[in-house]
Amino acid sequence: MLDELKPDSLIIAANGEAFRVSKTLAAAFQPGDLVIPNPQHGLLHLSDAERQIVDQTVSQSVAAFAAMQHVTDDQITDFFHAFSAALKDDKIWESIQTINEHDVATATERGRSTTRLQVSDVMRTDMIDGLGEWAESDPSRNSVIETIDHDQFQIQLRTAALGVVGFVFEGRPNVLADACGVLRGGNTAIFRIGSDALQTARAMMELALTPALVQSGLPREAIALVDSSAHAAGWALFLDSRLALAVARGSGDSVELLGSLARSVGTPVSLHGTGGAWMIVGDSATPEIVKHCAVKSLDRKVCNTLNTCCIVASKAVELVPVLLDGLNEAASKLKQDYRLHVVEGSEEFIPGDAFTRKVHINRADGQHEEIQATTLALADIGQEWEWENSPEMTLIIVKNLQEAIELFNTHSPRLVASLISNDEHEHQHFYETIDAPFIGDDHTRWVDGQKALNKPELGLSNWDNGRLLGRHAILTGDSVYTVRVRYTEAGKGLSPT
Repeated sequence: MLDELKPDSLIIAANGEAFRVSKTLAAAFQPGDLVIPNPQHGLLHLSDAERQIVDQTVSQSVAAFAAMQHVTDDQITDFFHAFSAALKDDKIWESIQTINEHDVATATERGRSTTRLQVSDVMRTDMIDGLGEWAESDPSRNSVIETIDHDQFQIQLRTAALGVVGFVFEGRPNVLADACGVLRGGNTAIFRIGSDALQTARAMMELALTPALVQSGLPREAIALVDSSAHAAGWALFLDSRLALAVARGSGDSVELLGSLARSVGTPVSLHGTGGAWMIVGDSATPEIVKHCAVKSLDRKVCNTLNTCCIVASKAVELVPVLLDGLNEAASKLKQDYRLHVVEGSEEFIPGDAFTRKVHINRADGQHEEIQATTLALADIGQEWEWENSPEMTLIIVKNLQEAIELFNTHSPRLVASLISNDEHEHQHFYETIDAPFIGDDHTRWVDGQKALNKPELGLSNWDNGRLLGRHAILTGDSVYTVRVRYTEAGKGLSPT
């Protein structure tokens, strides 16, 4: 353990890359701190104070997991009912709203996005409905997956609780309710939530979630919040090898960093990763369905929002205006203008004045006057547009379906791909060759655990870092389990239940 760092000294990463210690890092370093070399992010400074906060929280969660093995399924059901009842209590909800308004105001002052931070009646209803679904769901632990009978013995494969699940979420308060689904299988959970939503999360824990745990007889620390706004707290959490699973929600470099830290200590990860859905419009697509899909896929910005649209050249003259009409309608519903990025070489299909017209675009830090349509290099076609309230997307004209598939497989985050076509052979070819976990034939917004599986999701995973072993790309509370193998000798009067 280092007691000090000297400026200009070198620290070597596992891959042999060397990083030089800056004067700022050397001055900030204290005995007990850690410095972690990371190929993408350089030297990460993890203070001893943040490590201690996380260590204590994980230790409590480990103890809670042991206690959960003595909790009945009925008690877990009681928790979901109690938490739901607390959220239905208007007095409790008004207190949460008041604190959330302060979080939103602070985030707005900092120029941060608040579209997912602000609580609403819809969010409240969704959380209550999700908790109700978990209450009504079948217990997911100790379920028999398979029975194999032999002459003298029997083998059963049974689900069992996995352990402590660590979550790092962006500023979305409702994830507290979503992730409580891991309790259904006897697991425990630790959250580190973004600084924008931390006060709201604290209020939800103190006023609703923790009292529901106590009321139902579950361990108080079965759901725990890392009480720190520092990014380093998330790093420390994912570096704790006592986690059975690390789940990161968000996108971009921060999620990749968290995943690499968890993997470095051998912890399995579920990474939400970069989003942005692709829609490919084929030769047989009709104007009506193209407009319908555009409008429905651009209602708000989330990971499954339409981000990149490929239209085959043979239909560009007919369908580009239809797509733009749908884009405009989606923007009008939000009382905003839209932004369009046109890949170089596709400009001829866009009205010329779009490249000079100035429009007002709503960003996280307010309104901006921007040119409505601008060109984009082909290499940047996979960039995800993190728009606030003004719909924003990329358009490219392609020679044929195969070129669109190759572009998706090369440049996209490999999340959602939708083919608009009436040709069954095209759909079969598309399904066989597109490298995506989510494949559709209409709008893109269906990629959601609640909509697709009728279960609150803990996160979606793209295939940017490869395909997933033995599971689909929607992580839900009841999919967090391990499998035990039980042997029973015949003739001993034992009957596994």
